Amino acid sequence: MMKPVPRLWVVIPVTFVFCLFVLFQLQISNLFGKNLQITHQVNNFFISIASSSHQQTPNPTRFANESDGNRAKQPEEEETCAGRYIYMHNIPSIFNDDIIQDCKTLIKWFTMCPFMVNSGLGSQVSLSDNKTARVLTSKTGSWYATNQFLLAVIFRERMKHYECLTNDSSLASAFYVPYYAGFDVSRHLWGYNTTVRDELGIKLAKWLRERPEWRKMNGRDHFFVTGRIGWDFRRGLDDDSAWGSKLMLLPEFSNMTMLSIETTAWTNEFAVPYPTYFHPKSLSEVRRWQRKVKSVKRRYLYSFVGAPRPNMDGSIRGEIIKQCLASHGRCKFLDCNKGQDCDNPVKVMEVFQRSVFCLQPRGDSYTRRSIFDSILAGCIPVFFHPGSGYNQYMWYFPKDYKKYSVYIPEKGMKDGTVSLRSLLGRIDWGSIVRMRNEVVKIIPKIIYTKPGLVGPEKIEDAFEIAVDRVIERVAMVKRMMEEGKYLQSEYSQTRDLKKLE
Repeated sequence: MMKPVPRLWVVIPVTFVFCLFVLFQLQISNLFGKNLQITHQVNNFFISIASSSHQQTPNPTRFANESDGNRAKQPEEEETCAGRYIYMHNIPSIFNDDIIQDCKTLIKWFTMCPFMVNSGLGSQVSLSDNKTARVLTSKTGSWYATNQFLLAVIFRERMKHYECLTNDSSLASAFYVPYYAGFDVSRHLWGYNTTVRDELGIKLAKWLRERPEWRKMNGRDHFFVTGRIGWDFRRGLDDDSAWGSKLMLLPEFSNMTMLSIETTAWTNEFAVPYPTYFHPKSLSEVRRWQRKVKSVKRRYLYSFVGAPRPNMDGSIRGEIIKQCLASHGRCKFLDCNKGQDCDNPVKVMEVFQRSVFCLQPRGDSYTRRSIFDSILAGCIPVFFHPGSGYNQYMWYFPKDYKKYSVYIPEKGMKDGTVSLRSLLGRIDWGSIVRMRNEVVKIIPKIIYTKPGLVGPEKIEDAFEIAVDRVIERVAMVKRMMEEGKYLQSEYSQTRDLKKLE
């Protein structure tokens, strides 16, 4: 019987020929002064050598469509990403980066430039002094002066590092459009006509409509994120005095799903948390913070962070401030009209940390950012309208609102029949502890962590939950389309008022 021929004598000459071939290509490159790449034939040649040795086909690497933030997938990740792939459109820069280039003009009343650093997280909070270290976690580098309007920038940066991002659109379960719609409209809210306010949205709609990925479901598998409320994109009249843009009334965008910090009760809008000041880099860091806020001593029965408004007589906010100031030290009021206290993460978090209950009346709209800052501090939120929390953040809050919050109907506050000090003071300590424990459980769900967390330290944060829910929604709509069902219930242009009541 013949002995098996050693494979070494085959590999050595083949490798030698391959090296000569590469050197020849490089020599040609030098002769002609061009940066020639090794041809596709060389790549196939190398793969054929590898396959002859290992008898397997290499997996193609899939990464983000956008050039920055790409990360190669490992084989085990390919399995975990099945049904979870997201394709991020590489839209022209006029729809995102160019918009925030002039950061001084994005908001009429103040510059956004200080908040743009660190990929939209804002400037890092220094923990050099004792008070800061006492209020926040010590020397973690995870606290930032984050502005609520930066959600779109923060979300896009997270998406660049999403573990299931792909540049193969055929694998995608959903398509992300990184359009800074909020900043596009905010820079044109005052002193601009409707044509200017609508211009970029109309251009982007045309750009998307011409993409092959759009035709798959006519845009119903597409979504975008904005750091402004839904009302800013539903201007019903082409009148220069009317508010906002008509972005969500465009046929293309009415087929898409919008994630915003507050919905307006249309069925293709979903609310996601306002950004907080805390952007941890590990699950263990979140656990430490949860233990801290559960054990901290709370001096005040309740608190309110907000600004008095002119002619507040008879308003809920006016009644809250009035009762707070007359509470003989049981309530802490942080006046946002005095200095810059409400832009200071340490001062805001200190008030919420030292309070058992945090009052959350409607702000300029249904919701307010302090809902999430207070939850982060382990403070039990007190709502006065269902549309401020319960019927907004349904992906994030428990269905049973009594587990984690107190609800006081607006009517009792308006007519002055409710005493906050008396009502909140009657809640027994056992109930307070149970509610606080539920609040602390919510914390990981409402924060936006730093990009790149994987493995056991990965956190199912607000970003992860939003992406998962969008994928689930697209899958549901796809089934409805395949079954020939009517889609108007999921993309209705009629506002469901009951959704916020």
